[in-house]
Amino acid sequence: MDTAHIRNFSIIAHIDHGKTTLSDRLLQRTGTVAQRDMQDQLLDAMDLERERGITIKAHPVTMYYKARDGQEYELNLIDTPGHVDFAYEVSRSLSACEGAVLIVDAAQGVEAQTVANVHLAMKQNLTIIPVINKIDLPHANVEQAKQQLEEILAIPADTAILASAKQGIGIEDILEAIVARVPPPKPTGAPSLQTLVFDSFFDTYKGVVTHVRVFNGELRPGVHLKLLHSGRTVEIKEVGSFNPKPYTREALTVGETGYMTANIKSPKDVKIGDTLTDARHPSPALPGFQEVHPMVFSGIYPINPADFEHLKTSLEKLQLNDSAFVFQTETSVALGFGFRCGFLGLLHMEIVQERLRREYELDIIATYPSVVYRVLMTDGVVKEIDNPAFLPEVTYIEAMEEPMVKSFVITPNEYIGDIMNLISEKRGVVDHTETLDTRRVMLTSRIPLNEILIDFHDRIKSITRGYGSMDYETCGYEVSDMVKLDMLVNGDAVDAFSCIVHRSKAETRGRALAAKLKEVIPRQQYQVAIQGAIGGKIVARETISALRKDVTAKCYGGDISRKRKLLEKQKEGKRRMKSIGTVNIPQEAFIEVLKA
Repeated sequence: MDTAHIRNFSIIAHIDHGKTTLSDRLLQRTGTVAQRDMQDQLLDAMDLERERGITIKAHPVTMYYKARDGQEYELNLIDTPGHVDFAYEVSRSLSACEGAVLIVDAAQGVEAQTVANVHLAMKQNLTIIPVINKIDLPHANVEQAKQQLEEILAIPADTAILASAKQGIGIEDILEAIVARVPPPKPTGAPSLQTLVFDSFFDTYKGVVTHVRVFNGELRPGVHLKLLHSGRTVEIKEVGSFNPKPYTREALTVGETGYMTANIKSPKDVKIGDTLTDARHPSPALPGFQEVHPMVFSGIYPINPADFEHLKTSLEKLQLNDSAFVFQTETSVALGFGFRCGFLGLLHMEIVQERLRREYELDIIATYPSVVYRVLMTDGVVKEIDNPAFLPEVTYIEAMEEPMVKSFVITPNEYIGDIMNLISEKRGVVDHTETLDTRRVMLTSRIPLNEILIDFHDRIKSITRGYGSMDYETCGYEVSDMVKLDMLVNGDAVDAFSCIVHRSKAETRGRALAAKLKEVIPRQQYQVAIQGAIGGKIVARETISALRKDVTAKCYGGDISRKRKLLEKQKEGKRRMKSIGTVNIPQEAFIEVLKA
């Protein structure tokens, strides 16, 4: 199709504002999917996506629409993942478009992720079409949503389309607006083929299937391509588009999106954001490429040691469709053989663990998540540490840096004080506050990534009765007073419970872990000390009292020295037992503590 009749667009929104429902209606209205094949959340293939109402893996789809002007248009919807962990994938998907449909929930208004996604779209110079969705809800406030569009996002309210994706209201207007407002794609003027990779997945029969957008030239089978960032040269076997199932085409021309397969066997060879070009006459790379690095690390171990090989195979299969996920083997004295896994963020970690449990039926235990610290050594070498076990001795460390994030929290006015307390409790600093409207405020702050790993989002939701929302982006490293906290049981360090924490929080965390361990470790014949230690300094202690046997029960009366003699004998026995005894911590105890 000629480029004048092609429109490439994406749908951006905060979680649960109706992005997937709108894409269902667009597929239905353009007749891309037959009525009998229609189902809710059509573009979400995983059970997890359907249950949680979030898009984890993006799905492109090509639709043909006959507009009111009588012309037929090719509309390429490039769906984006809906969570902050996948911000880089979202930015690559947006760079493959010329326009973005921005959805704002009429009942909830503009939220944290709406703001972040609009900034991403504006950075790519996309045409934004605002849509106020869910206008059929009894508590919808359209006027307020329009006001927020103007005041918070600086988008003219009169350009907004009123719609209800569930009821099918305003779908025609959205399609017409895409045709009228989104500019057609233009060639970049490069000397030869220029194609952007914005996603990929692994197919058992075809190898790696690469999602592409052609910016210059054309893709057809038999052409030899060069992948600029990985340096490989491959031959195209097949090209096609999605509707939403893949179908083959003769060629993909300027402005079109679709997929291509070539002799690529490993997803590691295709990097998201890479540029494909003619192998004989290469064009320059498209801007914006960056390597995706894991941000959060956690150990994953099988509860049954016999499942180790099964877990390894399952992780390899998961990695085929998720190139951002990395893992390597590690051993723990307490938990046996397992894997150190790297994730883009917390949601990514949760999804991988959930998929291992469900799709591969594995019983796994995950260690406390940690982030990547930079350690500046006294000899000037900089080391990256993601596992407390590899932290060098304190004498060799000059300074430690921890990763920071810039967080945006939108909250109703009455909860500002509580949210500010939470941010300072998490060692964050509020940079500035913005009044969004009469009811809500946005707090921008700088917080260590380590502090928001576990319960930050949950606590925002509970403090604000569910009305608060947050989004974050990474913003470099900062020198911090970090220490390694070891948990000692009977004087021996247990590596599974070691963690890197800020010095000001080490004592609190040590006490909490010691108290939890006291509950779950069974009593011995002798007294057992549980201690939290930073280097040689003990910062927390709990004691498990000994199981006692009444050795004086057989003494009826007589002199007190007889009882004392028996007690001294027992005391000596316990002392000798303690010097040779080791505390056996059951597997359940590890599971209990790591869950907590």
